[in-house]
Formats: sequence, structure tokens, C-alpha cells
Amino acid sequence: MNVIGYTAVVAQVALVVAGAPLLTGLMRQVRAKLEGRAGAGLIQPWRDVRKLLRKQPITPTGTGPAFRAAPALLVATAAVVAALIPLVSTQTPVRRHADLIVVVALLALGTVALALAGLDSGTAFGGMGSSREMTVAGLVEPTMLLAVFALSIPAGTTNLPAIVSGAIHDPTRLASPAGLLATAALAVAVLAEAGRIPVDNPATHLELTMIHEAMVLEYAGPDLALVELGSQMRLTVLLGLLTSLFAPWGIATSATWTALAIALVLFALKVAALGAVLAAAEVFWAKVRLFRVPELLAGSFLLALLAVTASYFLSGTGGGL
Repeated sequence: MNVIGYTAVVAQVALVVAGAPLLTGLMRQVRAKLEGRAGAGLIQPWRDVRKLLRKQPITPTGTGPAFRAAPALLVATAAVVAALIPLVSTQTPVRRHADLIVVVALLALGTVALALAGLDSGTAFGGMGSSREMTVAGLVEPTMLLAVFALSIPAGTTNLPAIVSGAIHDPTRLASPAGLLATAALAVAVLAEAGRIPVDNPATHLELTMIHEAMVLEYAGPDLALVELGSQMRLTVLLGLLTSLFAPWGIATSATWTALAIALVLFALKVAALGAVLAAAEVFWAKVRLFRVPELLAGSFLLALLAVTASYFLSGTGGGL
């Protein structure tokens, strides 16, 4: 199990790092086809990263350590989360550390690092984007905690591999009212955390509406490449978390090479399919007004709270928690 378990962790991280730009390229290609455009191709995000890595790094005058450390910290937190979440296997050496609170805290750390970088730049747009980002994060993080906590009540633990294993062996949990409510709540939270429509538009540069782009306007060269790669990895990890919790079929629960190989292929297919569906939906969705975003996220928080309540009463004793 040790060799296969370590291989599973390395494979998860490698697949997320290598596949995140490809997922972004696929989503852009789907949108382009639906909008009647040719599109730049699936590997265009990798070309952009390579181009930025070759450029000279530029640091604005007056910025401090927060601005310089944020890109690397964003990529590092996404990579650690990719290693912890049971994307392809529940039998990994780090499964005991894959706690719900740890994963959400790591995602929040990347968000805070980027927000501090936006403030550190000293620009009006950077401060505006950081303020908006933390407003969104203040509503998204509790929603993610409650949505997954609703699934942890039947499992009796907040350990993600244990929750996924329980869902694989008892799929009726996912079809219960608590599972459906948690799915809806976490889906909205993932859209907000990843900066997608209807909360944010990753393709816009309009000052009055952008959130994520406002924080990274001052980055250039290799730093911008890391920021873009980190954001793409976060999107891949969040979609992977969604598929692992609510479509866990195919994830390896035994330490065998065959199960691991099948899980890797199915993970790539599930995330690609979910990304394509999301990209297709974004063509028909409109970005909501900024002052409507808290209302949308408050609604998702209410769904997560209802999911926890339903899960507690349906489980009788609350799973011993």
C-alpha cells in the first residue's frame, strides 16, 4: 500500500498541475464553439504560461513581501489541497490529514495571500478587488464547511477519504434530501471560490465589475504565470472535490495498480465533463450585480444549513457527532 499510496498522491498532484491549464483551455474552447468562434485551442493556456515564464519579472515600486510571496503561496496551497483530497484514491499516506477544516483553511490561505498582495500593490483597483474578494470569501468558506459537514454526519467524521468511502459503499446518502441540498450549496460555493460566472467573470477587465483580475493587475512575467496557474489549479481542485464528494464512483478504495489507473482516467473524464458543462452554462448565464452577490451566497449558505439539519435528523443520532 505504501508504494501505491505514494504513487496515488504524486499522480493526483501531477494530474492537477498538468491538467489544470488543459481544463481551462477546454472550457474556453467549449464557450468559443457555442458562441460561434473558432477558439484558441486546448493547449493555449500552457502556451501563455510558457510565454510569461520567459519574460522578465517586474515588481512594482513600494511593494513588500506579501506581493512577492503570494503567487508561489497560491500554487503551493493548491498543490497541497490536491494531495490531500481523495481525487483518485482513498488509500493514501496523507489520508489521516485530509480533514475538511484543513482543506478549507488551505483554500482560504491562498485567497488571503492574493488579497494581501492586492492591498500591498497600493493601487485603487488592487484594494477594491481585495475588499470584494474577502467579502465573497467570508460567505463562501462557511458554506463549504457546512455543505461537506452535512455529508460528514452519516460518516461520523470530517475526514474526507472516510466520507468518500462511505458514499461509495452507501450511495443512497447522495440521493437523500441532505445530499441534494449539500450538492446545490457546494456547487454555488465552488463557482464563487473559483471566480466564475455568475459571481465573477474571469474574462473581463472592466474595472467596475472585476474581482480576481483587480488583485493581479500589477503582476507580470513569471509571477503572473504562477498566479494564472494557481487559479487554474484551484478550479481543477474544486471541481475535483465536487466530483469526489457527489460522484465518487471510480475512486480507488483498494491499494491496487489497476484500480489506481482506472481512477486516474475516470477522474480526468469527470472533471473534464463537469468543466465542459460549466463552460456551456456560462454562455447562457449573466454575471449578477455586485450587490446581489451576497444575496446569492447567503442563499447557498441557507441551503447548506438546511442540508446539515436534514442530515442530522435523517441520521437519527447524528452519526455520533
